[in-house]
Amino acid sequence: MTKAWGVPAAIVALSVDHGLVRTGAVDVVAGEYVEIAFVPHTDGVTYVAMRNSAHPEGPVLVFTPSEWDAFVEGAKAGEFDEPW
Repeated sequence: MTKAWGVPAAIVALSVDHGLVRTGAVDVVAGEYVEIAFVPHTDGVTYVAMRNSAHPEGPVLVFTPSEWDAFVEGAKAGEFDEPW
């Protein structure tokens, strides 16, 4: 099976509409937020897909469970905070 960014191509082609979508806090100014979906796959793994609500037809980031855990821990630790 062809892979893109280390993820099976079938996962990359999935729409997050097929998973349980959860939204983050709404940005009061822009009205934008992040949507995540837990998308079960036939390989037995539940992947996490993330997209920008303002551009639902735009790119979707797809995480394996371990990648998602690392991303969340990095966010909690401030790895993605703006420097100002």
